[in-house]
Amino acid sequence: MSGFATWFAATLGQVMPKEIAVLIISMIPLIELRGAVPVGVGLQMPVWEVMLIAIVGNMIPVPFIYLFARKILVWGSDKPVIGGFFKWCLNKGEKGGKKLQDAAKNGLYIALLLFVGIPLPGTGAWTGTLAASILDMDFKKSIIAVMGGVLLAGVIMLVVSLLGFGALGAVAG
Repeated sequence: MSGFATWFAATLGQVMPKEIAVLIISMIPLIELRGAVPVGVGLQMPVWEVMLIAIVGNMIPVPFIYLFARKILVWGSDKPVIGGFFKWCLNKGEKGGKKLQDAAKNGLYIALLLFVGIPLPGTGAWTGTLAASILDMDFKKSIIAVMGGVLLAGVIMLVVSLLGFGALGAVAG
């Protein structure tokens, strides 16, 4: 684990219960499970507990994002201060979603699962669910695809957290 990640995990562990820290981190957009798993590992929590809490935390906002995000963006798109940003979000989501739809054809839900599951910047449950909402994808199938992606991301981040940081640290010296 990097020096910053170790310091961050230790600091959080002093401020609040470890489990709450992992849960909250996994619910934050852009950070999500990808940040919560390394922190939980750094806090020396049992692996099964880290995974369970991070997955649950990452999934808590998903139904709310699906059901309300598009409505909020549409509502705010004509408001004076936020309208431009909300319109931009809607247009960006619709454009990206259409490209994904055209490229994926019948494998749209598999594409959603992979989009959420590959831990790269800008991907994750928040972004994937927002895209599914904007595309009017089926709620149940979208939630299942996002859950599969969260599980995939969790496994990848666990492996990286347990093996990757140690190997990177050994190489970096």
